[in-house]
Amino acid sequence: MYKIKLFNKIASIGTDHFDKSLYIVKEDIENPDAIMVRSASMHEAELPDGLKAIARAGAGVNNIPIEKCSEKGVVVFNTPGANANAVKELAVAALLLSSRKIVSGISWAQTLKEGSTDVAKDVEKGKGAYVGPELSGKKLGIIGLGAIGVQLANISVHLGMQVYGYDPYITVDAAWMLSKTVAHAASLGEIYKDCDYISIHVPSTPETKGMINSETISQMKDGVRILNLARADLVDATSIKAAVTSGKVATYVTDFPTEDILGIENIIPIPHLGASTPESEDNCAEMAALELIDFLQYGNIKNSVNFPEVFLPFSGGVRICVFHKNIPSMLTQISSVLSNEKINIENMVNRSKKDNAYTLIETTSEISNEVSAKLTAIDGVIKVRTIK
Repeated sequence: MYKIKLFNKIASIGTDHFDKSLYIVKEDIENPDAIMVRSASMHEAELPDGLKAIARAGAGVNNIPIEKCSEKGVVVFNTPGANANAVKELAVAALLLSSRKIVSGISWAQTLKEGSTDVAKDVEKGKGAYVGPELSGKKLGIIGLGAIGVQLANISVHLGMQVYGYDPYITVDAAWMLSKTVAHAASLGEIYKDCDYISIHVPSTPETKGMINSETISQMKDGVRILNLARADLVDATSIKAAVTSGKVATYVTDFPTEDILGIENIIPIPHLGASTPESEDNCAEMAALELIDFLQYGNIKNSVNFPEVFLPFSGGVRICVFHKNIPSMLTQISSVLSNEKINIENMVNRSKKDNAYTLIETTSEISNEVSAKLTAIDGVIKVRTIK
């Protein structure tokens, strides 16, 4: 039996995929084989020796100790694209909120409940303070053309915007989905210089952290509107506050409120609602569950952030899962151990991802604990798992 620990409440449409004859799934469970988590922080959580995988029901994995997991051979999955439509819809709302002074206008309208003798007359008299530009005809720069960025680009074209996309790492699939009317920006500088609106859709990495700062803001148009529905630390808080206060940035909309940006006029903090739809939660839960099932039962890896994607159709027999460092001669050493033990390799796939690699081997031979120990003893091997 595989034991799955739930760190958050996970939608039943996902957990229902686990065959009750093979899996125990609950929140209170010791020594789990796998963990399903949404936004709960796992940085202080213990990673038991038997833990094989963590599935994040969402795209961001900042709440998971990736390096620690890699050192222990724990595969970390996420669910890219599962919440893309939900975030895209919120991004469209953010575009409108950034332009039309809807938030401040609603707040003002609420004050008319007390003290006004003719609300309709006061509305007509006061609405001029909340005038904002239309989106049509304006230039939108999208930084990051993944699942969300592509969907936002395409729908913004239909809103009449001139859309520019920047992503030096765009995938073939994303490129196929992108509207042909979206212009290719050759650099971030082009986005900063030309666009009236800028929407950020990249992960938080050492390279992207603080990418929107006083220097990059100085390259932008006066009155630019910036949307950040990706991660809080992509935008330097001190710089954005100064830019909004001076009017260099007309509006900043973020889905990641932090204490230092609250209470500032023309900064609109949305309480992390990007994926907060029942449809998104269902999609993420279902994708996460299916990833775990394919990995736990067959050793296949899809959508991992720390180990490579590996798929080997199951044809029967025993599977040997070898997690190791991406260094020379590993395959030779693994094959030598199996050859010396008279174990025939029927099928094998090896892939690497940065410093980590994964070799999935299929054989009809029995794999003893002694063979597993010899494989584990190879310098550079992190962990060996056998699936029978």
